[in-house]
Amino acid sequence: MTLPSEIEIVRKAKVEMHCFTDYFRGFEKIEAVKQIFGEKTDKVLSNLKIEFSGRRGYMGVSEDDGHLIVSAHYLNKGDEIDIYLDVIHELVHVKQQMEGRELFDNNYNYVDRPTEIEAYHVAVAEARRLGLSEERICEYLRTEWMSDEEWKRLATAMKIKLSDAKLKWKSRRRIV
Repeated sequence: MTLPSEIEIVRKAKVEMHCFTDYFRGFEKIEAVKQIFGEKTDKVLSNLKIEFSGRRGYMGVSEDDGHLIVSAHYLNKGDEIDIYLDVIHELVHVKQQMEGRELFDNNYNYVDRPTEIEAYHVAVAEARRLGLSEERICEYLRTEWMSDEEWKRLATAMKIKLSDAKLKWKSRRRIV
């Protein structure tokens, strides 16, 4: 079956990329980021590209080439602290991707995946450096795709000391 002769579909859609440092300024000065990339921090961040997505969600790293994919809506409407911590988290994944590590290993549940544990450790350490309470850090960790049990496992892996009662409280963090 073929299309009607008067129809033409141009199949050269381009994903528009932007420079990371055009939207996320000053990250090269943050000690947590310097610890991720070491001496290559300035070079990595100045070469890192970001793609804005119209889809709802947060952000992630492209498994193809390691650029950041950021929900434009989340960038515009999300909590600034959550965005900041997500950037730190995703920069760990950028480094992991540069090292050739498997970011999406389906042999693990999301909250048990070694690459996620590593990235969350860095983000949680930065949250603590900023002075966030354990409750607020738990709120940051909680996403709508995690069950209560998965959330508790992640919080435990991050050495968050909260009673079960406090771990039952719900996050205000939602896909925006």
